[in-house]
Amino acid sequence: MKHQQSVLRLRRGVHGNMSFYRNAIWFVKGLQEYTRSGFEAAAKHFAPTDLDVNLSGRSFVITGANSGIGKATAQEVANRGGTVHLVCRSKERAEQARDEIVQRSKNQNVHVHIVDMSSARQVWEFAQSFVQSNTVHVLINNAGCMVNQRELTDEGLEKNFATNTLGTYILTTALIPALKTVDDPRVVTVSSGGMLTQKLNADDLQFEKGSFDGTMAYAQNKRQQVILTERWAAQHREIHFSSMHPGWADTPAVRTSMPGFHAKMQSRLRTEAMGADTAVWLAVSAAAAKQPSGSFFQDRKPAPTHLPLASSRATPQDEEKLVAALEEFAVKFKP
Repeated sequence: MKHQQSVLRLRRGVHGNMSFYRNAIWFVKGLQEYTRSGFEAAAKHFAPTDLDVNLSGRSFVITGANSGIGKATAQEVANRGGTVHLVCRSKERAEQARDEIVQRSKNQNVHVHIVDMSSARQVWEFAQSFVQSNTVHVLINNAGCMVNQRELTDEGLEKNFATNTLGTYILTTALIPALKTVDDPRVVTVSSGGMLTQKLNADDLQFEKGSFDGTMAYAQNKRQQVILTERWAAQHREIHFSSMHPGWADTPAVRTSMPGFHAKMQSRLRTEAMGADTAVWLAVSAAAAKQPSGSFFQDRKPAPTHLPLASSRATPQDEEKLVAALEEFAVKFKP
């Protein structure tokens, strides 16, 4: 018994030290790369013509598109003539965003769909009805949630997991058959560099063990999104999958969920348009489609999904456990 307790203490100590190491390395990296100055340095190497595209005739589904990076992405797509489907939770804010996007782009093909991405049933119902009367060329999984107190949805699921991971999983898998029927189909998932601080914990997907940390939960979800992107890319070679890190951007979500971080970093944060740049590039440019499917991107370049010496790689068994759990939930809530 004493030996087991000693082993547990040792494991906790190793895990704690590794978490501290990952967070420290990540923050230093972030100060160099994820800030406004990091974007400006990277942008010097962008190909200026990559975004000179006409998107008329192409249809984009963008979740969480009434503010922040989602709205900035929708604006850029609309500016280039694409048909935009804003998938949002709030009808009032979605319609306001639609009006602003139409006014700036002079593009009337901007449509609002009211869906709570934390509700598995609503996500299923939206996807099933959408494909009956609409085409989709590009899905941009942008909707995100960082609830700092553990909170359950009406379906009994932890809210961050339900929104960031399960909602993304159901919407993507439900739209894959429709995506396979069009030319140049793409799925872009807005993840976060914060996932570099986390190793997949497939045994506690809903954070039921130990004390709850909203920032850690969010980073776990973002790690899960990157793993899903890699797996989808391997399974569905007809579709170009990618995940990306927007950098540290000054968005309503950051201001609300991370007020301390926002207050300290405000002058160094990226604009929403800077945060959206790589998502737009991945969604519309010919150059992005030539990059390997399943990659994780930062400032228009593939980026490592693990920090050096961080011991954050999941085993194939843990990845399988994640997917099996998501599939079980997806089937449970399918109408």
